[in-house]
Amino acid sequence: MEKSRVTITEDAATIVRKMKAEHGELIFHQSGGCCDGSAPMLLTKDDFYLDDSDILLGEIEGVKFYMSQDQYEYWKHTHLTIGITKGRGSSFSVEIPLGLRFLTESRLFTDEENAYFSAIEKEKNI
Repeated sequence: MEKSRVTITEDAATIVRKMKAEHGELIFHQSGGCCDGSAPMLLTKDDFYLDDSDILLGEIEGVKFYMSQDQYEYWKHTHLTIGITKGRGSSFSVEIPLGLRFLTESRLFTDEENAYFSAIEKEKNI
């Protein structure tokens, strides 16, 4: 099985598919404190400016998942699972009008995952 930094629950994946059908190409960006604390935001690709300080963590449901370099330093030893819950967040995420919001659950990497991703970081000079 391929190792990943980020995965998604089936309930959240259903919402992502629905939002892709409605809004077209999307990206996830793990917020770093603006708006809704540290909530994952699902945004139309053209509505968010990515720069060299944004790190691509992976792809879930065909949507690239990014995090700022500063926040990555805090989370780089964790695996993220993106879920969905009832409630309105205070971000610009496209699911908000549904009365839902995405959330992030994390766990520390296993020793094997940590070694694997540390080697990738070294290779990519992150």
